[in-house]
Amino acid sequence: MPQLPDDLDAVAVRTWCSLALEALGRERAEIDAINVYPIADGDTGTNLYLTVESAAAAVEAVFAAHETGTTAPATADAVRAMAHGALIGARGNSGTILAQLLRGMAGVLADGGDAAHLRLALTRAAAAARQAVAHPVEGTVLTVASAAAEAAQGEERELRAVVSAAYEGARAALAKTPEQLAVLGRAGVVDAGGRGLVAVLGALVEAVTGQAPVRGPRTGPGKAAAPVDGGSVVGLPVGGVPVPAGGALVEGPLDCPEDLDGGGPAFEVIYLLEARDEQVDRLRTRLDALGDSLVVVGGDGLWHVHVHVDDAGAAVEAGVEAGRPYRIRITHFATESGHDVRVQAEPAQRAVVVVVPGDGLAGLCTEAGATTVIARPGEPPASGELVDAIRRAHAREVVLLPNDAALRHTAAAAAEQARTEGVRVALVPTRAAVQGIAALAVHEPDRGFDEDVVAMTAAAGATRYAELAVAERQSWTMAGICQAGDILGLIDGDVAVIGADVPATARTVLDRMLAAGGELVTLVLGEDVPDAMADALEEHVREGYLAVDTVVYRGGHQRAPLLIGVE
Repeated sequence: MPQLPDDLDAVAVRTWCSLALEALGRERAEIDAINVYPIADGDTGTNLYLTVESAAAAVEAVFAAHETGTTAPATADAVRAMAHGALIGARGNSGTILAQLLRGMAGVLADGGDAAHLRLALTRAAAAARQAVAHPVEGTVLTVASAAAEAAQGEERELRAVVSAAYEGARAALAKTPEQLAVLGRAGVVDAGGRGLVAVLGALVEAVTGQAPVRGPRTGPGKAAAPVDGGSVVGLPVGGVPVPAGGALVEGPLDCPEDLDGGGPAFEVIYLLEARDEQVDRLRTRLDALGDSLVVVGGDGLWHVHVHVDDAGAAVEAGVEAGRPYRIRITHFATESGHDVRVQAEPAQRAVVVVVPGDGLAGLCTEAGATTVIARPGEPPASGELVDAIRRAHAREVVLLPNDAALRHTAAAAAEQARTEGVRVALVPTRAAVQGIAALAVHEPDRGFDEDVVAMTAAAGATRYAELAVAERQSWTMAGICQAGDILGLIDGDVAVIGADVPATARTVLDRMLAAGGELVTLVLGEDVPDAMADALEEHVREGYLAVDTVVYRGGHQRAPLLIGVE
């Protein structure tokens, strides 16, 4: 039996994230089913799952960076990664609030993970979440978070007692949410976001104590309820939290006329924002005037913005005025929640979903008919984002191009999920964006699916790839020892060239690759690379390799200053 932690170290944080993801995975559908506030769009469980998935992936990345070491990462690194991952991957109103809760906890747990620090972390988290919401409402996840923090304050003993008290306090508060929020009482359900937080805290209990908390009997669709108080019925969803007498869990979102019949804004707008604090203060004021359910979380120059509005364009424009918004997601509530009475278009026969490293390639691939997912530097997409893209493609057959070896397992999980929804998905294991471009170039939707996949796979496999990167520190590589600031030329994933500047290193990499032959060179330039360098590289290829053509694309904001493909 593994040794139980005396404090929340990095390993315990990793375990917590993993268990929380498992818990939300089990309860996702039931949490979606009781989602009636602030909008009955039936996605709270899914949004919380995707938020925690991003947090867990960020923590795993920290551990992966320490694989060659003899010690685990520092606790501060793990909790900060957890908070950052949740921030960049937050989805929906509840997911955004959960990201702020984790950020509030991380600010304290980075200094220590004992019982005293955890009590303070829960308090700071609850306060930070309330401050992030423009108009806090009782009977929501905010109430549950505050109750957890308050319950933990009474425990002066060991860590496991504190986490257990916080969980029980949250569980008790969740049971009372229908009494505090009328829409919950009318629907006969507890708050969906609060229930998700109870699941996350239950995972924390299990990570610290080694035992899952007692959740009590479950009821829901097709399950028996427990008679109490002289025959009245109280349903007990996961977590042992009662639903008021007369209420019931249902399979899909619960309709609340005041929320769906013109009673609220039409769109949910979410984006990440790079901006200064003073700009964000003005942004809050402007967005608050545009709509409701406003939540702005983050700090240190990076923010996650969530708001419900009728004018989605104005909400995005406000972000542009404040800083640089990206990962913009606009959802029309009626369409997403299944209340749109229009006949949905028939799905296309086939589509391609491609992950790209920058806006420039996203535009190129979109013009070619593909559905794109942008992988920002340091922010790889989670499986949920890939599943969303497959759904947006709206096709019976989908070819998925991850364009990154590190996304292999994520893409495989997304493909498997889409298959359970009736979509035929083929995963072409492209390892770089230039391989994806080559595969997309030979895509023909009119031929047989298997034949098309084989052709795209062959085109990708015939494309050697390279990229230039800047060394962050002194390190031993396949090409020798590099120093911080050196330009590295990676061919097929391995460092092959160490240079002093981008142009010279690019020429050397091209010569190495073309020595083995080739007919077409593809250059994808980062946003800061001047056109003159592309012209010089084209001239270099033209003079040294007469039969080789060159094509140049602008990749926009991407990790590498230059991507190279040779076919």
